[in-house]
Amino acid sequence: MSERMTMPEVLKEFGTPLLRLDVHATRTECERLREKLQAVRDVSHGEETGYLDIECKLFIDVDDIDRYLSGELDTLGEIYAFPEDIKAYRGDEG
Repeated sequence: MSERMTMPEVLKEFGTPLLRLDVHATRTECERLREKLQAVRDVSHGEETGYLDIECKLFIDVDDIDRYLSGELDTLGEIYAFPEDIKAYRGDEG
């Protein structure tokens, strides 16, 4: 089972994030995602986990989906962005 970091753990290990994005999904979306992630885990005999590529890698464990659907977790996942993750745009570049 995956272990989520609490906000105090995130703050201690990485510092203060500039933003946090909460991931929510419908029951049907969770069930479809769970099936795909379960298939990844089954084919690899538990050696690999599935992830969604969304400009960063957000790891969602099958157990996280179950905990989210049962109401134990408020969100399916969280994405944190820190100052070093933010790229500044300069008009003179490129």
